[in-house]
Amino acid sequence: MPPAGTTQDGAARRAGVPWAGVLQAGGRALADLVLPRVCAGCSLPGAVLCAPCRSWLTRPRLAEPRRHPPGFPPTVAAGAYAGPVRPAVLAFKEHGRAELAVPLGTALALAVAAVLPGLPSPAGPVVLVPMPSAPAAVRRRGRDHVQELAASAVTELAAAGLRATSVPLLGRAGRTRDSAGLDAAARRANLTGRFRRLPVPLPPGCRLVLVDDVATSGATLTEAARALTAGAPDGGGEPVLAAVVAATLRRVPRPDPPRSAVTLTLRR
Repeated sequence: MPPAGTTQDGAARRAGVPWAGVLQAGGRALADLVLPRVCAGCSLPGAVLCAPCRSWLTRPRLAEPRRHPPGFPPTVAAGAYAGPVRPAVLAFKEHGRAELAVPLGTALALAVAAVLPGLPSPAGPVVLVPMPSAPAAVRRRGRDHVQELAASAVTELAAAGLRATSVPLLGRAGRTRDSAGLDAAARRANLTGRFRRLPVPLPPGCRLVLVDDVATSGATLTEAARALTAGAPDGGGEPVLAAVVAATLRRVPRPDPPRSAVTLTLRR
């Protein structure tokens, strides 16, 4: 029993337990039992992401910000952050549709497979490095959605015969402002020095692929790639690529990346 003058809720908050996120997730799970499931992209009843909406995430393309930041890593997106993709990503990220980790994770795996031809093929595995979410966002959501995406992508890549693993190699250093409403230059300044490479051992000869849900200005991926390279042991550094589920469209389209030998199929 908690001491006098305290509550279990208060003790849980002090311990860092994200009760709000847990309760929200439980409420959504209960709602799933009594309400019909609808597509997160178009709201039609049926699959969590229907076939026409999933098809938007089968078009790998280079993610190129409108103002290309120096140091932006080679990045491939499975599709454009437009049409039904935008509400689907938001439903997964902000509205607790955790079951979307399967189709969105498969889309991320497709982007990973498409970006890998940009590097030689050493014997080591592909290491997916999830973009670290802000602690406040994790508490609010009750989960780390990027780690869920990475885990799902690893499963899909393994099923396709590609050795892959997910390693939390990046941590946050300090606080950042909410990037909503910031222009590209302000986003870059807001993120400078905000990531650090963690002392986690990696398999020899591995290929690092930063993964995230969406690429917009490119500031986050650029700063994360810089941190991975700058924090590499002994001053060395593995080449860093990046893959995302979706990216904002560039005004002037560029050629799609070369097709990978790995074949992936979006699951329901």
